[in-house]
Formats: sequence, structure tokens, C-alpha cells
Amino acid sequence: MTEFMLSKTYDFQAVEKRLYEWWEESGFFKPSEEPDGEPYVISMPPPNVTGELHLGHAMFVALEDMMIRYQRMKGRDALWVPGTDHAGIATQLQVEKHLLKTENLRRDDIGREEFLRRTWEWKKKHGGMITNQLRRLGASCDWSRERFTLDEGLSRAVREAFFQYYKQGLIYRDSYLINWSPGLKTAVSDLEVEYTEEQGTLYYFNYPLADSDENIPVATTRPETILGDTAVAVHPEDDQYRHLIGKSCLVPILNREIPVIADDYVDREFGTGALKITPGHDPHDYEIGARHELAVINVLNEDASMNEEAGPYVGLDRYECRSKLWADMEAAGLTIRKEAYTMQVPRSQRGGEVIEPMVSTQWFVRMEPLAKPALEAVRSGKIKIIPERFTKVYYNWLENIRDWCISRQLWWGHRIPAWYCIDCDHITVAIEDPDRCESCGSTNIEQDPDVLDTWFSSGLWPFSTLGWPEKTEDLARFYPTTMMETGYDILFFWVARMIISGLAFTGEVPFTEVYLHGLVRDEQGRKMSKTLGNVIDPLEVMDTFGTDALRFTLLTGSTPGQDLNLSLKRVEANRNFANKLWNAGRLILHSIQNAPAVSNQELSYTLADRWILTRHNQLKKDVERLFNSYQYGEAGRQIYDFLWSEFADWYLEISKLQMAEGGERAWRTASTMMKVFDECLRMLHPFTPYVTEELWGHLKNACQAQPAAYLPDGGWGKALMIASWPEFDEDFEDADSFELVKDLVRSIRNIRAEKNVPAKRQIPVFIQAGDRQELLQSQADVLSTLARLDPEQLTIVDQLKGVPENAVPLVVGTVEAYLPLTGMLDYEQERERLSDELSSNEEQVRRLEKLLAGPFADKAPAEVVAREQERLQEFQETAERLRAQLIGLGDSQ
Repeated sequence: MTEFMLSKTYDFQAVEKRLYEWWEESGFFKPSEEPDGEPYVISMPPPNVTGELHLGHAMFVALEDMMIRYQRMKGRDALWVPGTDHAGIATQLQVEKHLLKTENLRRDDIGREEFLRRTWEWKKKHGGMITNQLRRLGASCDWSRERFTLDEGLSRAVREAFFQYYKQGLIYRDSYLINWSPGLKTAVSDLEVEYTEEQGTLYYFNYPLADSDENIPVATTRPETILGDTAVAVHPEDDQYRHLIGKSCLVPILNREIPVIADDYVDREFGTGALKITPGHDPHDYEIGARHELAVINVLNEDASMNEEAGPYVGLDRYECRSKLWADMEAAGLTIRKEAYTMQVPRSQRGGEVIEPMVSTQWFVRMEPLAKPALEAVRSGKIKIIPERFTKVYYNWLENIRDWCISRQLWWGHRIPAWYCIDCDHITVAIEDPDRCESCGSTNIEQDPDVLDTWFSSGLWPFSTLGWPEKTEDLARFYPTTMMETGYDILFFWVARMIISGLAFTGEVPFTEVYLHGLVRDEQGRKMSKTLGNVIDPLEVMDTFGTDALRFTLLTGSTPGQDLNLSLKRVEANRNFANKLWNAGRLILHSIQNAPAVSNQELSYTLADRWILTRHNQLKKDVERLFNSYQYGEAGRQIYDFLWSEFADWYLEISKLQMAEGGERAWRTASTMMKVFDECLRMLHPFTPYVTEELWGHLKNACQAQPAAYLPDGGWGKALMIASWPEFDEDFEDADSFELVKDLVRSIRNIRAEKNVPAKRQIPVFIQAGDRQELLQSQADVLSTLARLDPEQLTIVDQLKGVPENAVPLVVGTVEAYLPLTGMLDYEQERERLSDELSSNEEQVRRLEKLLAGPFADKAPAEVVAREQERLQEFQETAERLRAQLIGLGDSQ
């Protein structure tokens, strides 16, 4: 007979690469060629093409791979579309840094065309790294459908989208106050600005009136912007300044006259009650300036140095200007004081530098009319957001949405498809490159140098990756997609924009479910950063503990919308779980090979068999319910608890006894082990694909070498990842009586541990079982083996004639047990333990007697009162037994 023995330990390093290559080469990641099931489609959030794997990637890959594997096993036509993002700013920064480091060149030194050529080379060299790392995580996506946001098809989609928006009047070009990144020298969207609380300085100074000796005290955190002030505002009802409204004051140092205006926006209780207004460098001031038709003066260059509007400070860095201007104002007697001030500083999410609000000519998308259908899609239930609390956040953002600045002053990205006519100033927007102006016919046209915000192309991802704007088979078959799984931190960046774009260009929602995961933090709940030195490299974790251990830790530790604190000790524990699973597999394979070849299908199950099958059926039912309610982490935890705490620790130990009987009992035991283990591997597979596939393959081979009686429901598939998901039985025999056996064994084990009884020493026990006598007698071998009892001194009777002397008493439900531990027992300590337990029971008796003697008994529902009466009786009976046990130890109470 062929031996199907597993190695002593699970070698994940020898398994993972081999299995992944087999899965991919076998075509298991692809949907069926002929549609034979309801589609289930996930569009992978595209990682940066030149990025490297971090825990955020590991989290989304683990979650999405779990979802797609589950649905594939459920018979759905599952498609997971992979791809990468060109990541405009991030990739361009990498190439620019490389140029400067290796050749001491800047992009302007080599020109746009050469820079783009080098960036494509960089992408070719580094672009495959991230996808290979995603494979390492077990991502079962269809790599034959892999897309890149700058590939030909997606570039066509971007131009089509821009063209349609423009023709509908939803894209326009205008000068507006935007967020400017001086280091990157590009505009960035509101969502790409992070506000950090920092200690700054509040500078108080006087604005001198132009025609009198009066001053208006004001305060600012950015003195350099004084040079761009075009008004001083006061509240119209402020008696302190009302007489100055309509007069003029002088900009310090520059002596440029500006008006004193009245505006309700001014808070009379804050600061001095007067505001300097700089429409060119503050969003609130910009709105005030628009209301009062104030001039807009920009005093900064693109690199945040001061321009000619700054007068004598031209050419200075913004912070140098701040110091120099304040010193000059002090010399001129215009300053009042400086004080420490806590403020919110806008910083670039990408580079970390301080963002400057600046007026600039940019391209914008008119968002308000596009937001309304996106709001309705969620309100109507066409799209469900998990967890539900983020629905309110989504509504709030879309209800208060501002126009989206989509142009970026970069070279790497989708170049804006707009051409300016040098002769007539007309703008031609087209899908294909034009050779002349559509208005005057001149060939003297130039394309806009800017590129589109990366999120513009990413917003088209669910349908552009399936072939839109062409009417492809994939688009017809797989769109709308099903699940959009991503981090809650990009709900606005990406999710909302995909919904907006999907509705605008296809007339349908791009997906029906949105699952939001949280951030992965360190064990103490801190954000991971190089500064703190707490960054965990997932590749190192997988090298040490295996991919399954990392995946299982992330999946069972996560809850929708909640951050996860990652502990490497937890990863190590889950590596141990994989080893526990492996050892269980070794025992089961050995049992299958040693079971008889001929079976008796009519042989009844033992109590332990019925118990494990009952618990297993309940597990299947619970896991199905948890998956359907998006509680994936809890589903994984329950599978873990069942396999470790019930199947391995209890049933497999009992199975050794049953296998030792030989004959048909051994066959029935082996078949029970096979069924439970097979179906548990199926349920665990979406969480830990490698160890489960490897074990299942060995289980399949061992069973196929035996008679057909070892055939599971639905037969054996080619691989676990395409095997069918186990179904639960609604009507299943209950076997709760085994719980009494477990509780009794556990109680005896606890006493043994407390009394330091040697593990190998068998001890006697007297059990007063009452109406459970027959049950416990049938389980005598199980009790003896698992509790390390002496079979010759195991007494199980209906009623003991007397309490054994100097024995440790136990109470488990209605069963009493006595362990004669002569020479091993501290009787004073035992009396103390029983007295404490009796006191606790008597307290419960008094509480329930008082409750049932009061108004509760008349007001509460009858079934509730009856339940409390039953509990009172149980506590009273337990107290009586404890008193009897104390008397047996020579203590009268």
C-alpha cells in the first residue's frame, strides 16, 4: 500500500512558490470561459507601479483574495482584475531623485520627451516588483487581464471621459485659489492636503490709517502674506471699528493703500476683532475678496520664493521674508507682540512640505451636478457601504463638495487633451490628437503641458479595465462589478469618484458593495513610520513565519472600518496554528491508511462522533452567516477555535481510542475525521490558502487510494481552491450530552494542575452521576484517557453510599465527583476553595430570592420569572452539594 506520510513539520518555504505557480499555470485564477454562474467581480485597488509591498497592500490583498476564493468555491463566476497605477507624483519624484543622485541632472535639464523616456524605462525596470510581491501574498487574480493606468486602452478611456465632461460643460479652465506644493511645483487637491496640529507664532501688529494717526491692530501667523493684503475687514456692528469702515490704511513697508471693509465673517471675539485680507493666499480671504471685488495679489513664485509683488523682499524664501519683514516692521514701530499659538498647518500628503494657497489657472471638474446621482445611488440602496457608519461621512462630503482641480504641473501622467490655438486663442478638446484648430483651422496649436490628477484615471478603473469605452465582452459580462474593497482613508479620493464616473459614463453604479478596512498600526496603536522605527516589512514577516500566518493575523484581527494593531507575537501564534493543522493532518492520514478497507455504512456513530459532527455543522452554519454579514474576522476566529479547541484537542484525542478498537469502528472514526477535516480545510482555505491546499492534496491522495467510501460530497476536485464550499444541514442531531464529559474532564484536569499531580500518574475517582450514570459509564474509556484516571479505580454510580474521606470534591452540573488525593492535597487550602465557592453561590441565592420576592415576580413576563426560578433552584442545589463536600472534609457550616 502506498504510504501517504507528511513530513514532521510544515515547510512553507518549499510549498508556497510551487503551489502558486501550479494554480496560475492551471488557469484556476480565471473565470470560466463559458459563463456558468453569477459573476462576482472585484477591481483591485491599483498599487503604485514602482512601489514596494507594505502592510496596507498585505491587508487589501488578504481581504480581497479571501473574498474571491470564497465566492469561487461557492460557484460564482469569480473575476479579480489586477493592475497598477502610474502614480504621477510618486513615480516622477523617484525618477527625479534618481536623476539628481546619479547624473546631477534635473528634469528641466533633459526636457520633457527624454524625461518621459527615462520614466518608462524606470517603470519597465521596477514595475514588476510590486506584482510579484502581490503574488507572494497568494493573490488569485486573473493576471491575463492585468492593466496599467497609462496603457493604451486606459489612456483612450481617460481622453473619452475628459472629452465627454468638457462637451457637457462639466470641465472648465479658470483661475482660482488652489493648494500649491512648492517642492513638487504642482497643484494638489484638497484631499491631498493633511492638516497637522503644530506650535506656531501669532504676530500682532498695527495697520496705520492713511489719513490719520489711528491704527487698526491685527494678527497673522504668516507675516509674509501681509505683502499681498488688499483690505482690512471689521464686523459691520463692531462699535470699536465702525467709524473706520470706508477709510484706507497702508500696507506695512510697501505703503500701498487698501480699504477698510465691513464683513459678517469677522469674529469680533477672536484676536483683535479685525482681519487682514489676503485673497491671493487664503481660501476664506479669497471668498471675502470675491464678495467685495477686491484685487487678488500673488506674492509667491512657484518655489515659494517672493516675486516682484513683494517689493524689496523679491527673491527671498517665504520664511526668510517672514523674518526680514517682521524685523523691518519692528524697526518702523508697527509691531505689537508675538505669542505662541497652536494651529493647523496644511502639509502635502506626498512630500510633507507646507502647502501654500495660491491663485492659479487650472482645469476643474464641476462636481455639484455629478454628486447628486452619486448620493442617490447610496441612499436608494444600489450601493451598500460597510460599515454603515461611513455612509454618513460619504453623504457629508458629497453634500458639501467643491469643484475638483484636476490639472497637475507634472510630466508623468495623462496629458490633458486640450490644444491652444496661437492665432485665435480657441481651445480644442479632442480624443485623437488634432492637427489644426477646430475653430479657425490654423495649424499653429500647442497642447496643454499639464497632466491629469492620478485620481482622474483611477476613477474610471472599474469599467476602463473591462474595455470601456469599447463595448467589449468583458464589459457586458462583468460590469457592474460586485465588491469594492479598499481603505476607509480613500473613501473620497477614490470610491466616491468611481461612483461619480461610473454613473456619468455608463449610466450604472460601478459596484454594489463597498467594504472599507482600517489602517494597520503597530502593537501600541501608533502609525508606522521610519521616524518611530516601528515599520514592519511584510516580506520579512512572510520569510520568517510564512504567508498564511501573516494573512490569518490580518484577517482575524480586522473588523470593517477599524484600525488593526499588529503584533508579531500574534503572527508567530498563527504560524503555530499552521503547524497544529499540519500535525492534525499527519494523524488523520495515518488513521485513513490504517483503517479497514471494507466499511459498514450502518455502524452507528459514537457520542464523540455525533458531538464533533454536530459542532462541525454548527460551525458551517455560523461561518456562512458571518461571511454573509461581512464579519470575516469572526468567521476565521471561529474556524480557528473549532479546529484547535474542539477538533484537535478533543476529538482527535478520542479518535486514537476509537481507532485502537480496529474493525468497523476504526473505519467510522477515520471517515468522520476525513469529513470534518476536509470541510474545515475548505472553510479555512480563503484565509490560509497555502497550508490548506497542501494538506488537502495529501488528504485527497490518501482517500483516493482507499475505497470509494472516503469520497466527500461532490467528489474530489482538481484543487482545493476550486473545490465546492461545504453546505450545512438545517436538521442535524444534537449531541450536547458530550459537553458534560468535556466539563468533567476539564474540571479533573484543573484539580490535577492545582494539586501538582504528575501528568503520567493515574488517579482514582468516585462519580455520583444520578440520571447521567449510563451516559458516563459509556464514556469511561474517554474519561480515563483524557483525565488520566485509573480505569480500575473509576467508580460511576447513581448514588454514593457515603462521601469518600479526604477526597477533593467537584461539582459539574448535577454530577458530583470525588478525587482521593491522599498525600497530594492541602486540605486547609481545599476547604478555603470550597468555602469561597459556597459564599459565591449563597450570594446568588440571596440575590435571586430578593428579586423573586419583589415586584419583579408580578411585572416580568412569566417565562422570564420561570427562568430566574430555575436559576435559583440550581444555585440552591449547588450550595447544598458544596456544604456536603465541606462536611466531608471535616468542616461544618
